[in-house]
Amino acid sequence: MNTEQQVIQTLQSVLNLPAGAKPLDGSSLLLGHVAELDSMAVVSILTALEERFGFAIDDDEVDGRTFESVASLVQFVESKLNA
Repeated sequence: MNTEQQVIQTLQSVLNLPAGAKPLDGSSLLLGHVAELDSMAVVSILTALEERFGFAIDDDEVDGRTFESVASLVQFVESKLNA
């Protein structure tokens, strides 16, 4: 399973997306487009990504652009993995 698939799986799990929801892919917009994605969900997603990929995320590393789309979140995760 590649990084994008793992990030999507994490998003679906944490956000508990309804069965009829449009499937997420790299081009899926997140903030402001997924109703389940609120500030508490962002914290939960970051924690889940830390656990899944084995890295730590500092508060100052994340801003709104990180959660702009699935692709931007995947890019963030890959940057952490390559650090």
